[in-house]
Amino acid sequence: MQDYRGKWLYEPQHILFAVSDAVATITFNHPDKRNALNGPMLSEMRDALLEADDRMDVNAIVLCGAGKDFCAGYDLEQSYQGRGETTQMGDFEYRKAGQRFDDDCFSLERVQENALIIPAIHKPVIAKVQGNCLAGGTDIALSCDLVITADDARIGFPATRANGSPPAHMWIYHCGPQWAKRMLFTGDKMTGADAVKIGLALESWPADELDAAVDALARRVAAVDQELLSAHKRIVNLALEQMGAGTLQRLAAEVDARAHLATGPRRLRFKSDMKEHGLKEALTNRDAPFGDGFVRVRGR
Repeated sequence: MQDYRGKWLYEPQHILFAVSDAVATITFNHPDKRNALNGPMLSEMRDALLEADDRMDVNAIVLCGAGKDFCAGYDLEQSYQGRGETTQMGDFEYRKAGQRFDDDCFSLERVQENALIIPAIHKPVIAKVQGNCLAGGTDIALSCDLVITADDARIGFPATRANGSPPAHMWIYHCGPQWAKRMLFTGDKMTGADAVKIGLALESWPADELDAAVDALARRVAAVDQELLSAHKRIVNLALEQMGAGTLQRLAAEVDARAHLATGPRRLRFKSDMKEHGLKEALTNRDAPFGDGFVRVRGR
Protein backbone atom coordinates (compact mmCIF):
# COMPACT_ATOMS: atom_id res chain seq x y z
CA MET A 1 0.00 0.00 0.00
CA GLN A 2 1.19 3.54 -0.80
CA ASP A 3 0.29 7.08 0.11
CA TYR A 4 -0.54 9.67 -2.56
CA ARG A 5 3.14 10.22 -3.43
CA GLY A 6 3.91 6.54 -3.78
CA LYS A 7 5.86 6.24 -0.52
CA TRP A 8 5.88 2.84 1.14
CA LEU A 9 3.51 2.09 3.98
CA TYR A 10 4.47 -1.59 4.31
CA GLU A 11 7.43 -3.98 4.44
CA PRO A 12 8.02 -5.79 1.13
CA GLN A 13 7.83 -9.60 1.13
CA HIS A 14 9.20 -10.46 -2.32
CA ILE A 15 12.11 -8.05 -2.76
CA LEU A 16 14.92 -6.56 -0.71
CA PHE A 17 15.51 -2.82 -0.53
CA ALA A 18 18.64 -1.11 0.75
CA VAL A 19 20.32 2.28 0.39
CA SER A 20 24.03 2.97 0.76
CA ASP A 21 26.18 5.86 -0.46
CA ALA A 22 23.37 7.37 -2.58
CA VAL A 23 22.68 4.03 -4.34
CA ALA A 24 19.41 2.13 -3.79
CA THR A 25 19.62 -1.62 -4.42
CA ILE A 26 16.38 -3.45 -5.26
CA THR A 27 16.74 -7.23 -5.22
CA PHE A 28 14.29 -9.86 -6.46
CA ASN A 29 14.23 -12.27 -3.52
CA HIS A 30 12.89 -15.64 -4.64
CA PRO A 31 16.16 -17.42 -5.48
CA ASP A 32 14.52 -20.84 -4.97
CA LYS A 33 12.30 -20.07 -7.98
CA ARG A 34 15.08 -18.31 -9.94
CA ASN A 35 13.30 -15.02 -9.15
CA ALA A 36 10.43 -15.86 -11.50
CA LEU A 37 8.08 -12.89 -11.72
CA ASN A 38 4.61 -12.89 -10.22
CA GLY A 39 2.10 -10.16 -9.48
CA PRO A 40 3.18 -9.36 -5.91
CA MET A 41 6.88 -9.25 -6.83
CA LEU A 42 6.23 -6.91 -9.74
CA SER A 43 4.06 -4.65 -7.59
CA GLU A 44 6.75 -4.46 -4.93
CA MET A 45 9.41 -3.77 -7.56
CA ARG A 46 7.33 -0.90 -8.90
CA ASP A 47 6.76 0.52 -5.41
CA ALA A 48 10.47 0.20 -4.59
CA LEU A 49 11.45 2.07 -7.75
CA LEU A 50 9.04 4.89 -6.88
CA GLU A 51 10.35 4.95 -3.32
CA ALA A 52 13.94 5.23 -4.54
CA ASP A 53 12.98 7.92 -7.06
CA ASP A 54 11.31 9.96 -4.30
CA ARG A 55 14.05 9.70 -1.67
CA MET A 56 16.58 12.51 -1.53
CA ASP A 57 19.35 10.22 -0.28
CA VAL A 58 19.25 8.19 -3.54
CA ASN A 59 20.88 9.27 -6.80
CA ALA A 60 21.09 5.94 -8.64
CA ILE A 61 19.36 2.55 -8.49
CA VAL A 62 20.65 -1.00 -9.00
CA LEU A 63 18.13 -3.72 -9.89
CA CYS A 64 19.32 -7.29 -9.34
CA GLY A 65 18.36 -10.82 -8.31
CA ALA A 66 19.25 -12.83 -5.23
CA GLY A 67 21.10 -16.11 -5.69
CA LYS A 68 22.31 -17.50 -8.99
CA ASP A 69 19.89 -15.72 -11.34
CA PHE A 70 18.68 -12.25 -12.23
CA CYS A 71 15.25 -13.49 -13.30
CA ALA A 72 14.20 -16.63 -15.16
CA GLY A 73 11.02 -15.02 -16.54
CA TYR A 74 7.37 -14.96 -15.62
CA ASP A 75 5.97 -17.62 -13.30
CA LEU A 76 4.25 -19.72 -15.99
CA GLU A 77 2.54 -22.04 -13.53
CA GLN A 78 0.77 -19.05 -12.02
CA SER A 79 0.08 -17.52 -15.44
CA TYR A 80 -1.61 -20.64 -16.80
CA GLN A 81 -3.68 -21.13 -13.65
CA GLY A 82 -5.56 -17.93 -14.42
CA ARG A 83 -7.14 -15.51 -11.95
CA GLY A 84 -9.45 -16.31 -9.10
CA GLU A 85 -12.96 -14.94 -8.98
CA THR A 86 -13.32 -14.41 -5.22
CA THR A 87 -12.06 -11.17 -3.69
CA GLN A 88 -12.54 -9.33 -0.41
CA MET A 89 -15.13 -7.22 -2.22
CA GLY A 90 -17.18 -10.25 -3.25
CA ASP A 91 -17.47 -12.72 -6.14
CA PHE A 92 -17.12 -11.19 -9.58
CA GLU A 93 -16.23 -12.24 -13.08
CA TYR A 94 -12.99 -10.71 -14.32
CA ARG A 95 -11.26 -10.53 -17.67
CA LYS A 96 -9.54 -13.81 -18.56
CA ALA A 97 -6.13 -13.44 -20.18
CA GLY A 98 -5.57 -15.57 -23.28
CA GLN A 99 -9.22 -16.13 -24.18
CA ARG A 100 -10.48 -12.86 -25.71
CA PHE A 101 -8.18 -10.47 -27.53
CA ASP A 102 -9.20 -7.32 -25.65
CA ASP A 103 -9.14 -9.04 -22.26
CA ASP A 104 -5.63 -10.31 -22.95
CA CYS A 105 -4.50 -6.84 -24.06
CA PHE A 106 -5.87 -5.41 -20.81
CA SER A 107 -3.96 -7.98 -18.72
CA LEU A 108 -0.72 -7.54 -20.68
CA GLU A 109 -0.90 -3.76 -20.37
CA ARG A 110 -1.21 -4.06 -16.59
CA VAL A 111 1.86 -6.31 -16.47
CA GLN A 112 3.71 -4.09 -18.94
CA GLU A 113 3.28 -1.06 -16.68
CA ASN A 114 5.69 -2.61 -14.19
CA ALA A 115 8.56 -2.69 -16.70
CA LEU A 116 7.72 0.70 -18.16
CA ILE A 117 7.99 2.43 -14.78
CA ILE A 118 11.77 1.99 -15.15
CA PRO A 119 12.27 4.45 -18.03
CA ALA A 120 9.49 6.66 -16.60
CA ILE A 121 11.17 7.41 -13.27
CA HIS A 122 13.74 10.20 -13.09
CA LYS A 123 16.79 8.42 -11.66
CA PRO A 124 19.12 6.05 -13.54
CA VAL A 125 18.51 2.32 -13.12
CA ILE A 126 21.31 -0.20 -13.64
CA ALA A 127 20.43 -3.86 -14.22
CA LYS A 128 22.98 -6.26 -12.72
CA VAL A 129 22.48 -9.54 -14.58
CA GLN A 130 23.87 -12.89 -13.54
CA GLY A 131 22.70 -16.40 -14.38
CA ASN A 132 19.37 -16.54 -16.20
CA CYS A 133 17.82 -13.39 -17.63
CA LEU A 134 15.05 -14.93 -19.69
CA ALA A 135 11.64 -13.97 -21.08
CA GLY A 136 10.05 -11.58 -18.56
CA GLY A 137 13.48 -11.03 -17.07
CA THR A 138 14.53 -9.38 -20.33
CA ASP A 139 11.41 -7.20 -20.23
CA ILE A 140 12.79 -5.78 -16.97
CA ALA A 141 16.51 -5.69 -17.80
CA LEU A 142 16.15 -4.12 -21.26
CA SER A 143 13.94 -1.38 -19.80
CA CYS A 144 16.80 -0.28 -17.54
CA ASP A 145 19.13 2.57 -18.44
CA LEU A 146 22.28 0.44 -18.27
CA VAL A 147 22.67 -3.35 -18.42
CA ILE A 148 25.80 -4.92 -16.90
CA THR A 149 26.11 -8.71 -17.09
CA ALA A 150 28.28 -11.58 -16.04
CA ASP A 151 30.23 -13.08 -18.95
CA ASP A 152 28.36 -16.37 -18.52
CA ALA A 153 24.89 -14.89 -17.98
CA ARG A 154 22.16 -16.37 -20.20
CA ILE A 155 19.96 -13.80 -21.95
CA GLY A 156 17.05 -14.57 -24.26
CA PHE A 157 13.31 -15.06 -24.71
CA PRO A 158 12.71 -18.83 -25.22
CA ALA A 159 8.95 -18.28 -24.83
CA THR A 160 8.83 -16.90 -28.39
CA ARG A 161 9.03 -20.54 -29.58
CA ALA A 162 5.47 -21.36 -28.50
CA ASN A 163 4.07 -18.88 -25.99
CA GLY A 164 4.01 -15.36 -27.40
CA SER A 165 6.06 -12.25 -28.14
CA PRO A 166 7.72 -9.91 -25.61
CA PRO A 167 4.97 -7.73 -24.11
CA ALA A 168 7.55 -5.01 -23.38
CA HIS A 169 9.70 -4.63 -26.47
CA MET A 170 13.03 -2.82 -26.24
CA TRP A 171 14.98 -5.36 -28.31
CA ILE A 172 15.15 -3.35 -31.52
CA TYR A 173 16.38 -0.24 -29.70
CA HIS A 174 19.30 -2.14 -28.17
CA CYS A 175 20.46 -4.43 -30.96
CA GLY A 176 18.73 -3.38 -34.20
CA PRO A 177 16.25 -5.17 -36.46
CA GLN A 178 18.31 -8.14 -37.63
CA TRP A 179 19.49 -9.24 -34.21
CA ALA A 180 16.04 -8.59 -32.71
CA LYS A 181 14.53 -10.87 -35.35
CA ARG A 182 17.28 -13.48 -34.93
CA MET A 183 16.62 -13.75 -31.21
CA LEU A 184 12.83 -13.69 -31.42
CA PHE A 185 12.48 -16.00 -34.43
CA THR A 186 14.30 -18.80 -32.57
CA GLY A 187 13.92 -18.01 -28.88
CA ASP A 188 17.64 -18.70 -28.57
CA LYS A 189 19.67 -17.19 -25.75
CA MET A 190 23.21 -15.84 -25.67
CA THR A 191 25.89 -15.27 -23.08
CA GLY A 192 26.44 -11.94 -21.43
CA ALA A 193 29.75 -11.64 -23.25
CA ASP A 194 28.01 -12.03 -26.61
CA ALA A 195 25.17 -9.70 -25.55
CA VAL A 196 27.73 -6.90 -25.25
CA LYS A 197 28.85 -7.52 -28.84
CA ILE A 198 25.38 -6.83 -30.25
CA GLY A 199 24.31 -4.05 -27.86
CA LEU A 200 21.92 -5.93 -25.53
CA ALA A 201 24.29 -5.12 -22.67
CA LEU A 202 26.79 -2.36 -22.00
CA GLU A 203 29.51 -4.39 -20.28
CA SER A 204 30.16 -7.98 -19.21
CA TRP A 205 32.47 -9.13 -16.43
CA PRO A 206 33.68 -12.44 -14.98
CA ALA A 207 30.97 -13.60 -12.59
CA ASP A 208 33.16 -13.12 -9.52
CA GLU A 209 33.90 -9.51 -10.53
CA LEU A 210 30.33 -8.47 -11.42
CA ASP A 211 29.31 -7.17 -7.98
CA ALA A 212 32.36 -4.96 -7.67
CA ALA A 213 32.03 -3.64 -11.24
CA VAL A 214 28.38 -2.68 -10.82
CA ASP A 215 29.02 -1.18 -7.41
CA ALA A 216 31.81 0.98 -8.82
CA LEU A 217 29.70 2.13 -11.76
CA ALA A 218 26.66 2.87 -9.57
CA ARG A 219 28.75 4.95 -7.17
CA ARG A 220 30.30 6.80 -10.09
CA VAL A 221 26.85 7.63 -11.48
CA ALA A 222 25.56 8.55 -8.01
CA ALA A 223 28.36 11.12 -7.63
CA VAL A 224 26.42 13.35 -10.06
CA ASP A 225 23.55 15.51 -8.72
CA GLN A 226 20.03 14.14 -9.10
CA GLU A 227 18.85 17.03 -11.26
CA LEU A 228 21.60 16.51 -13.81
CA LEU A 229 21.11 12.75 -13.92
CA SER A 230 17.40 13.30 -14.52
CA ALA A 231 18.13 15.77 -17.33
CA HIS A 232 20.50 13.32 -19.05
CA LYS A 233 18.08 10.41 -18.72
CA ARG A 234 15.12 12.46 -19.94
CA ILE A 235 16.77 13.74 -23.10
CA VAL A 236 17.96 10.29 -24.17
CA ASN A 237 14.57 8.76 -23.41
CA LEU A 238 12.83 11.55 -25.31
CA ALA A 239 14.98 10.57 -28.28
CA LEU A 240 13.69 7.00 -27.87
CA GLU A 241 10.16 8.42 -27.83
CA GLN A 242 10.87 10.21 -31.10
CA MET A 243 11.91 6.81 -32.49
CA GLY A 244 8.55 5.38 -31.48
CA ALA A 245 9.49 3.50 -28.30
CA GLY A 246 6.34 4.50 -26.41
CA THR A 247 3.95 3.61 -29.22
CA LEU A 248 5.77 0.34 -29.80
CA GLN A 249 5.10 -0.78 -26.23
CA ARG A 250 1.35 -0.45 -26.79
CA LEU A 251 1.67 -2.40 -30.03
CA ALA A 252 3.86 -5.03 -28.34
CA ALA A 253 1.09 -5.83 -25.85
CA GLU A 254 -1.46 -6.13 -28.65
CA VAL A 255 0.81 -8.32 -30.78
CA ASP A 256 1.51 -10.58 -27.79
CA ALA A 257 -2.24 -10.94 -27.25
CA ARG A 258 -2.60 -11.89 -30.90
CA ALA A 259 0.18 -14.46 -30.53
CA HIS A 260 -1.57 -15.98 -27.50
CA LEU A 261 -4.56 -16.78 -29.72
CA ALA A 262 -2.42 -18.63 -32.27
CA THR A 263 -3.52 -22.17 -33.12
CA GLY A 264 -0.35 -23.57 -34.69
CA PRO A 265 0.81 -27.05 -33.66
CA ARG A 266 3.63 -25.90 -31.38
CA ARG A 267 1.37 -23.48 -29.52
CA LEU A 268 -1.36 -26.09 -29.10
CA ARG A 269 1.18 -28.73 -28.03
CA PHE A 270 2.53 -26.48 -25.30
CA LYS A 271 -0.94 -25.75 -23.91
CA SER A 272 -1.82 -29.43 -24.01
CA ASP A 273 1.40 -30.42 -22.27
CA MET A 274 0.81 -27.83 -19.57
CA LYS A 275 -2.68 -29.17 -18.93
CA GLU A 276 -1.83 -32.88 -19.01
CA HIS A 277 1.77 -33.10 -17.77
CA GLY A 278 2.77 -29.80 -16.19
CA LEU A 279 5.30 -27.07 -16.82
CA LYS A 280 8.49 -29.13 -16.80
CA GLU A 281 7.43 -31.45 -19.62
CA ALA A 282 5.86 -28.59 -21.58
CA LEU A 283 9.15 -26.69 -21.53
CA THR A 284 11.17 -29.82 -22.38
CA ASN A 285 9.04 -30.56 -25.44
CA ARG A 286 8.99 -26.91 -26.52
CA ASP A 287 12.76 -26.55 -26.42
CA ALA A 288 13.82 -30.01 -27.63
CA PRO A 289 14.29 -29.06 -31.34
CA PHE A 290 16.69 -26.23 -30.44
CA GLY A 291 19.55 -28.18 -28.88
CA ASP A 292 21.43 -26.18 -26.27
CA GLY A 293 19.44 -23.12 -27.35
CA PHE A 294 22.42 -20.78 -27.70
CA VAL A 295 23.27 -18.40 -30.50
CA ARG A 296 26.96 -17.59 -30.74
CA VAL A 297 28.02 -14.26 -32.20
CA ARG A 298 30.37 -14.74 -35.14
CA GLY A 299 32.56 -12.21 -36.87
CA ARG A 300 33.93 -8.92 -35.65
